[in-house]
Amino acid sequence: MIRPEEDTETTPLLRGLEHDDPSVRLRAALAVGSRPHPGFVGGLVERCAVEPEFTVREMLTWALTRHEAAATLPLLLDEVRAERAQARSQALHTLSKIGDRRAWPAITPALLADADDEVARSAWRAAVVLVPDGGQRDLAVVLAAQLGRGGRETQLSLSRALVALGEAMLPTLNAATTDPDPRVRAHALATERLWHDPDAGFESAIEEAKRTAVYGQGRQEGR
Repeated sequence: MIRPEEDTETTPLLRGLEHDDPSVRLRAALAVGSRPHPGFVGGLVERCAVEPEFTVREMLTWALTRHEAAATLPLLLDEVRAERAQARSQALHTLSKIGDRRAWPAITPALLADADDEVARSAWRAAVVLVPDGGQRDLAVVLAAQLGRGGRETQLSLSRALVALGEAMLPTLNAATTDPDPRVRAHALATERLWHDPDAGFESAIEEAKRTAVYGQGRQEGR
């Protein structure tokens, strides 16, 4: 683990982040976030890559948002290129919470299409937050290339990311509703319904969209 210089302020809390008991790790992360110190940043980032407990990871991210971006961004930007999927995913998640658009160049097409669903979902959320003004339409094109991917949670994440881009995504989404692939069509139609009615249940929207996509394909084949 990246260590600051040994001192009585940082060392006990950093050791607490590695404790076997998740409740101890949670308290340590809370304490670190409550007392920001540059010497904590490296330990927080590296712990994010291996922490097994969701609630502790969320507290680690919160602790990082309490530190200066000048200290956190360089290490997080390195992590989005890490081999470990959790390191990439958690770094992207943290960048989305920090919201500093200087991180935008790190959100590459490769990350947005990452083979790991958790990494891709985190990249989609980060991209929506960090995209420069005027870049929403181009981002929508890249995101729409992932329509039809994965299970319910992955598809819902992508739909929410597209909806968050606002009207800039509509031309791309409308084109996807006529895609030859029925999974892409169904996902695009469900996203369209989510756009018009954010309170609609995604499960019912996707099932209805699947029926519509199949019906539309049948009509085209019957011509």
